[in-house]
Amino acid sequence: MCFCCFYKKSNSFAGSTRFYNILSNQKTLEIGYTWYGKNFQGTGLNKNCKYLLLEFAFEKLLIERVGFIADFENKKSIAAMKSIGCKEEGILRSNIFKKDGTRRDSIVLSILKNEWSEDVKQKLNIRII
Repeated sequence: MCFCCFYKKSNSFAGSTRFYNILSNQKTLEIGYTWYGKNFQGTGLNKNCKYLLLEFAFEKLLIERVGFIADFENKKSIAAMKSIGCKEEGILRSNIFKKDGTRRDSIVLSILKNEWSEDVKQKLNIRII
């Protein structure tokens, strides 16, 4: 399920993000494949979009766990995920190929429904623009 991200301040499309690996019988999904143009990076748009996605996942779809996966070397992405309340679950060692043909380790993070309703939602709501 792909979403276009629109930046109201400049009245323009900024990028996209999506729900994927949706397992409705397990009440889990992942958020990722997020891309924003350079002009929109660091604007707070990502936090706003993640807030809306998490709110929709937990409160409308009644999901119990939202997962996130990133290249273990992508410290900027990992920091962004942790800044919205994700907790590290572990490392998948040499799990997929990179574009250059080498293999990468991936970090797995998540937010659980009880974490969202007890803490993450409130903290993230304060930080969005």
